[in-house]
Amino acid sequence: MSERRVAGIDCGTNSIRLLIADVGADGRLRDVVRRMEVVRLGEGVDRTGRLSEAALERTRVALADYTGQIREHGVEAVRMVATSASRDAANAADFEAMVESVLGQAPEVITGDEEARLSFTGAAATLPPHEGQRLLIDIGGGSTEFVRGTGAEVLAAISVDIGCVRMTERHLRTDPPRQGEIDAAVLDITGIADKALSVADPAREATELVAVAGTATTIAAIALGLKAYDPRAIDGTRLTYSMVERVTADLAEADHAARLAIPVMHPGRADVIVGGALVLRTIMERSRIEEVLISEHDILDGIALSA
Repeated sequence: MSERRVAGIDCGTNSIRLLIADVGADGRLRDVVRRMEVVRLGEGVDRTGRLSEAALERTRVALADYTGQIREHGVEAVRMVATSASRDAANAADFEAMVESVLGQAPEVITGDEEARLSFTGAAATLPPHEGQRLLIDIGGGSTEFVRGTGAEVLAAISVDIGCVRMTERHLRTDPPRQGEIDAAVLDITGIADKALSVADPAREATELVAVAGTATTIAAIALGLKAYDPRAIDGTRLTYSMVERVTADLAEADHAARLAIPVMHPGRADVIVGGALVLRTIMERSRIEEVLISEHDILDGIALSA
């Protein structure tokens, strides 16, 4: 069986990402192009229930660029998936029409459950062997997915509305955030995380915690003291709770300019990273797993594999 060139596009609340890859006979992906643009599609959705015209235009511009890359690289099959913001918005049809006009096919607005399963599939393909069950968390802009599984098999999954953008817009309004705002965010996250854990891992059977997506990988890069973002150095890193706690505290004490000056910080993440860090720290507390394995592979890889 020869290699097949596929493309996956993941359009979330905060970013839109592209993976063009060759799928080999062994079912593994070999990256050709991997891109990420922060377009903040879900800006204000938690408050207004609608996608703004500005957010739709930012997304259109990025998608047009990705479409050009897809054509240039001779992709045979494309799958575009839209997640939290598109599920929540009353005017999701406007988004879908825009995508069809630019990409030439409609996006799939998937359920939180499918989002969780794709995240697990994408990460599981590259994770090191583990004898017990894993709990994977995918912290996005609008939602976080909790998935428990073993090997490549998903045993339980749930998606809940605690993401870095949603928590920032809902609670963290000053710069740097006041302690009362942080406490309110943690209270919100704790209640929702406890409910998610009662579905995803009610008997606390998972013995390893895995975190994927930009919040987790950025926190890992900061904890490692990297001078530039290096996916190879980040992938497979294990962070203790105390490491995550320290990075979270430092980020919460810094203002936007100081966070933006961190060498590994993407400019589009500096204003929402505190909200995301609070989500990761709180989930580690509530799951009672003292260490988290960071993976650079996530739902985007799962989308490409499924294409």
